[in-house]
Amino acid sequence: SKGSAKKNVRNSPNTGVLYSLPNLLQQSTEQKGFSESPDLEFEYADTDKWSAELSELYSYTEGPEFLLNRKCFEEEFRTHVSDKKWTELDVAQHRAHAMRLLDGLEVITREKRLKVSRAILYMVQGTFAECSSEAEVQHWMRYNIFLLLDVGTFTALVELLNMEVDNSAACSSAVRKPAISLADSTDLRVLLNIMYLMVVTIQQEDPADSAEWRATRETFKTELGSPLYNNEPISVMLFGMVTKFCSGHAPHFPMKKVLMLLWKSILFTLGGFEQLQNIKVRKREELRLPPLPEDSIRVIRSMRAASPPASASDLIEQQQKRARREHKSLIKQDNLDAFNEKDPYKSDDPREDEDDNDDNDNSMEAEPFPMERDEVMPPPILHPPSERVNFPKGLPWAPKVREKDIEHFLESSRSKFIGYTLGNDTDTVVGLPRPIHESIRTLKQHKYISIAEIQIAKEDEFQKTPLSGGEEDVEMCSTELLYQGILPSLPQYMIALLKILLAAAPTSKAKTDSINILADVLPEEMP
Repeated sequence: SKGSAKKNVRNSPNTGVLYSLPNLLQQSTEQKGFSESPDLEFEYADTDKWSAELSELYSYTEGPEFLLNRKCFEEEFRTHVSDKKWTELDVAQHRAHAMRLLDGLEVITREKRLKVSRAILYMVQGTFAECSSEAEVQHWMRYNIFLLLDVGTFTALVELLNMEVDNSAACSSAVRKPAISLADSTDLRVLLNIMYLMVVTIQQEDPADSAEWRATRETFKTELGSPLYNNEPISVMLFGMVTKFCSGHAPHFPMKKVLMLLWKSILFTLGGFEQLQNIKVRKREELRLPPLPEDSIRVIRSMRAASPPASASDLIEQQQKRARREHKSLIKQDNLDAFNEKDPYKSDDPREDEDDNDDNDNSMEAEPFPMERDEVMPPPILHPPSERVNFPKGLPWAPKVREKDIEHFLESSRSKFIGYTLGNDTDTVVGLPRPIHESIRTLKQHKYISIAEIQIAKEDEFQKTPLSGGEEDVEMCSTELLYQGILPSLPQYMIALLKILLAAAPTSKAKTDSINILADVLPEEMP
């Protein structure tokens, strides 16, 4: 998780956001910031709201396809069902038609498969033509998605996606084309749209969900992180699509949709900030370690926003002022000593330090050195005790010290003051000055043993005694399964993601990248 902090408003002209039909599906991504810091409209969370995440999937060029999806669904619906609306049927009729569409995905003809896929996409989009409000669309979205998941649609979609990825004819045709457009990724886009909407919607918990839906969500979460699809988790298959795209063998892959589905799949299977914190607490209890001093994510959410970096001209001006100030401050040593004994400008009020820090954050003009001032020294300002406000200084979270840090500090102190070392002994302080004793006591107060240190020590023990140590017990959770799947090709995945990141970064220089990340948003006929 890049967490994964998401801005509240994310409409960009390159990857336009569109999940709306006129007067029906207008999804507003303007939301109030729920951060505890009121100085920045920013929500520090795993994802944005559900409606915003749905909107993020589409580009402006996909607008006409909404009506095409509806047309494909209505043709299939009227062929096999009466003239009733989808919202007027009962559960048995809904399930029968969903099974009928699922059978249509297994036909040989590509055009027929695409038509059925679009009909399923219209169902996943909430059969919006029969709804009169946004809440009604969202209700039918959830209902249809859980229905399609129950009849096994997601597994069929994964198999179709795997077949399209291995389609060498489409890849060779795309490589030979001088320009890739929206039409080259139609089949892939429809499949990825359905899968993304299903993952995002099922991941969204609702207190009104039935017990059956909750059980379905947990089952789907387990299956999504298990090697059930082609003997590997679906995330590994999506990572393979990323590397194939960046290698130039499949330039028609809709990379934005692939990355979004990959991100949502990993987030759903591994969990977000809240789940990670719960796992940390549980693991530390199992290893009998002291509890965590605080939740780092909650601390970060309450921190004040940082000032933006200064421009080059401001930095040069600040350096010039500092150089002049240092030049003027060269005075006699005795005068400097007398000045340091009692600084008439320095007040005992800690608020002034905080004000200085704030000024340094928000302004590049520093306060001139006191000896540069020409005015007469004013008397120190005394504030009444009732007005004194003590602001905490330092980091907003508790410091953490490793055992090796204490050992290194003691070894360097013994070598400096006594001339000998004692190895890993962290208790003997004989012959060391009293300030060193205080420092060691402070370090031990903030000593922190991480779960990683325990795991590394166990791994070293298994390496030293592979026969007598027994078999290592590894919990085969979703994280371990994903790690096993991506480990053989991890460097290639990192390089591919870096290439996409560099291609997406704004720059004034002309790019000579071999990958075109805008291929899935360019219209077939350029205006």
